[in-house]
Amino acid sequence: MAIKFSEDIVSLTDLKVHPGQVVKHAAEAHRPVLLTSRGRGVAVVQSVSDYEQAEEERAFMRAVVAGLADLEAGREVSLAEAKARFGLK
Repeated sequence: MAIKFSEDIVSLTDLKVHPGQVVKHAAEAHRPVLLTSRGRGVAVVQSVSDYEQAEEERAFMRAVVAGLADLEAGREVSLAEAKARFGLK
């Protein structure tokens, strides 16, 4: 999902003139569009589905990092104990 500078940077002025085109591009390219004002980045436009997918990926990675930290800190249980806690055989 790397930004293609030749395609994915749009000024706020262009957004005002062609909002539908900018949103359509973000959805079809599956990349965020960087909005600029006076040459500086000010916001990002991204499709909802791409945003949701990215959020799910970030949540998964946070859970992995938390799990690894638990292992390093010795906060673990055996498979048998986990099954017992959840009432599994």
